[in-house]
Amino acid sequence: MAAKDRAYEFTKGRVLDSTFAGGDLITEGEVASALGMSRTPVREAFLRLEGEGLLRLYPKRGALVVPVSVGEVEAVMETRMLVERFALDKVLARGPAPAIADEMDARIALQEAHEAAGDADGFAAVDREFHTIFLTAAGNPIVAELYDTLRDRQQRMIITSLLIDAERSASILVEHRALTEAIRSGDLEGAQTVLAAHLRGTLDLLRPG
Repeated sequence: MAAKDRAYEFTKGRVLDSTFAGGDLITEGEVASALGMSRTPVREAFLRLEGEGLLRLYPKRGALVVPVSVGEVEAVMETRMLVERFALDKVLARGPAPAIADEMDARIALQEAHEAAGDADGFAAVDREFHTIFLTAAGNPIVAELYDTLRDRQQRMIITSLLIDAERSASILVEHRALTEAIRSGDLEGAQTVLAAHLRGTLDLLRPG
């Protein structure tokens, strides 16, 4: 992997998992030293991350990690609600979906393992896989592509919510089990109700106050 790509993956990973938290000022020298490389590839990585909206560069000072804004959280959650409700409508229009629910059960088991190990990154990654199962099952590739554009924002928001509330992971697992059972039995109204409460839980945690 090229040095600029290593610098990009290293920095982006630490922004998404909040090792570099919103509001932190990081420097090219800091990342270069951690990776044992010159500052030039780090500078290129910072420019790329600025283009993605994760960093804001200040010449001769460093890069500010852009905090997750309330507006961004609300926009992402509104988009997720639209897309995931659509997916549930499509999937459950065909009736009970035990095979899809079985796949979701497998992700819940993985999340339980990550929770027990205190692995927030792993927990957040599997969280997205869990939701992607029924979204992909809806069979609309354009909607799936739209959903994929939310990947980084979703990961960052989930991890941030876990840092704010140590009990959030347990709540997520309860909500995931309820959503899975609604899908297994073909209960569209129940699935929509659980989904709305599930997304609202994260939104409420990330709103100031």
